[in-house]
Amino acid sequence: MQAPGSYHHSIIVGSLVEAAAESTHCNPLLARVMAYYHDIGKIKKPDYFSENQRDSVNRHDKIKPSLSAAVLKAHVKDGAELARQSRLGEPIIDAIEQHHGTSLIKYFFQRAKDQAEESETVTEEDYRYPGPKPKTREVALVMLADSVEAAAKSISDPSPARLQGLVQNLINRIFADGQLSDCDLTLKDLHEIARAFNRVLAGIYHYRPDYPEAATKDGTEKRSKSSDKVPMAKSEPPAGSAREVPPDADSEKSEDLRRLGL
Repeated sequence: MQAPGSYHHSIIVGSLVEAAAESTHCNPLLARVMAYYHDIGKIKKPDYFSENQRDSVNRHDKIKPSLSAAVLKAHVKDGAELARQSRLGEPIIDAIEQHHGTSLIKYFFQRAKDQAEESETVTEEDYRYPGPKPKTREVALVMLADSVEAAAKSISDPSPARLQGLVQNLINRIFADGQLSDCDLTLKDLHEIARAFNRVLAGIYHYRPDYPEAATKDGTEKRSKSSDKVPMAKSEPPAGSAREVPPDADSEKSEDLRRLGL
């Protein structure tokens, strides 16, 4: 209710990690539960995360990139604290603390470099999450799925080919950054994870036909027009009318009713 975008994001990440866990002989249930809770720290400041911004106002536009990075990094600490207060299991707390590893908050790092004065130095370490890196295969799946789901929503035309390229690129980038060095995922596992992600994403971003606009209205109008052409039953003359009723009026009336399906 307070962070609907983050909630929906976590549900999709749960589907991604469960499929990947089944493909790599991990614990699917544990991975899904980790995904459900990995972003609970965002509830402290939900409006500072793009998936919860509904009024087209980006709060980061009014603050410095260094402060924006601090807000993003804080959701990991806040989430771990909430998890401990709620007495969640240690594996869930580990997933919250490790799902970003020591990855770079690239957008605000680049923004800080663009806004920096000539005498000002922007260090990459200030824009990295505190870690630690994922220690288990399940947490690594959450890290990968978290990045994939967030990036997939930003594609304007999510065709199968573009989604496959996105998945492969993100997995390669996370691997090259050394974020998977503390868990025992193999290159074969990464290949299977990519295939599992692609299957789930294909089900979410599948082709949908364009339905005709106002189909119900057009159908109603057509039915009303056709009904105008149906012969109406002849009514009885009003009392005291001088008009004579033909002897075969009853048979004609029955015929008209049959035409109406009555």
